[in-house]
Amino acid sequence: MITIRKKSFNFVPQIKKPRALKIKKILVSQPQTTNSKDKYESLAQKYGVEIVYRPFIQVERVSTKEFRKQKINFSDFDAVILTSRTAADHFFGMAEATRTSISPDMRYYCLSESIAYYLTKYITYRKRKIFYANGKIQELLPYFKKHNNKRVLVPVSTIHKKEIPNFLKKNNIPFEKVVLYKTVASDLSDLPINEFDIILFFSPSGIKSLQKNFPDYKQGDTYIGGFGPTVKKAIKNAGFRLDIAAPSQQAKSMVEALDQFLKSKMKEAKA
Repeated sequence: MITIRKKSFNFVPQIKKPRALKIKKILVSQPQTTNSKDKYESLAQKYGVEIVYRPFIQVERVSTKEFRKQKINFSDFDAVILTSRTAADHFFGMAEATRTSISPDMRYYCLSESIAYYLTKYITYRKRKIFYANGKIQELLPYFKKHNNKRVLVPVSTIHKKEIPNFLKKNNIPFEKVVLYKTVASDLSDLPINEFDIILFFSPSGIKSLQKNFPDYKQGDTYIGGFGPTVKKAIKNAGFRLDIAAPSQQAKSMVEALDQFLKSKMKEAKA
């Protein structure tokens, strides 16, 4: 009699390994911050992705010819409103380029304390000449009323908000705008734009730069993020898909929005 022994098989279920995050390379369309605590770099370590910084736009001073066409003479003004360090640089830069002397009695109204202290690069800091707010032009109104400036100069870019001119008009403060600088598209011809899984934008000009440098660009599977309502609108008007939006109730900054987006994609990869 032949005895057939049955082989016993121990069934070992195969554990499905979670898929890795498909997002590997992220493009931030602005310069890298000099802050040692770069929050984007923290996300890079957290999710194992590569962050690349590349400004899509750059600011240039208008030519002296373009400036003279506006028929503005700095010596005709007794005050100037400086909304940024860039505005300060181009105000003093144009004065130097046109060999225009700025009156020592000129009053400087700055939107922030950091801008006010930045002026020490060009002038001697004096409290009686320099006034600053905490980011809002309305906070400077008491100083305008106190000094009763005859003519106020407002250096602006070719593209600028109307908030300050409207404020000055409403409060009957005599002023003149002068275009001292402009935003132009950076040369991105060496940038491998299709290698990025995510591209983050922070100004409508950045979208225009993308289209100028890469007229045949197709979004495809690339995720696009935008910060601010005007950027979001520019992305949609350009025919692109907006995948990451900030600020929102859930994310006040682009870093927070990106963190939440990567976290959701990580969950999808593990599912």
